[in-house]
Amino acid sequence: VAADITDEAQVAEAARTIGDLGRPTRIVVATGLLHADGVAPEKALRMLDPEALMTLFRVNAVAPALVAKHLLPLTPRDRVSLFAALSARVGSISDNRLGGWYGYRASKAALNMLIATLAIEHRRTRPQGICVALHPGTVETGLSAPFRHGATAAKRLTPDQSAKALIEVMDRLSPEDSGSFLAWDGQPIPW
Repeated sequence: VAADITDEAQVAEAARTIGDLGRPTRIVVATGLLHADGVAPEKALRMLDPEALMTLFRVNAVAPALVAKHLLPLTPRDRVSLFAALSARVGSISDNRLGGWYGYRASKAALNMLIATLAIEHRRTRPQGICVALHPGTVETGLSAPFRHGATAAKRLTPDQSAKALIEVMDRLSPEDSGSFLAWDGQPIPW
């Protein structure tokens, strides 16, 4: 089912189609934006651009929230289900030691708060439902390509390695883990 997840009408239509097929038990929002035309990580406050900020929030926080809004109600009430969204370690407020990257950090921090909050609400109607934020690591993709100089080759993951690790983390989760922020290796990340 193809949909632009920044467009609520398309997400709602996709959810209707998915609902017609059954009850989803694993929903993974694997999107993110760090840079694009007119959007780049800010090195200083003077570089903030309101339009770039809105774009980052739309893709990194609002879109996953729309997916949750329309797909979480389709999950089963009587068995384990999972909603996971890819976040980023730089979205951790307490782990921010370098500053910069205002829009990306803030949009991922917003996503983290959305996940923590929806986990609370989701638990009320689906006690076996799990909602988590996941950090995929520094992955060798176009998103991280211009910024990988700080991560040694040994610390970088291929897309396949990251995906495999994240699936292993998701497979080990239980309802008690709902509302967590976890790295690709299963380690908790402070909010």
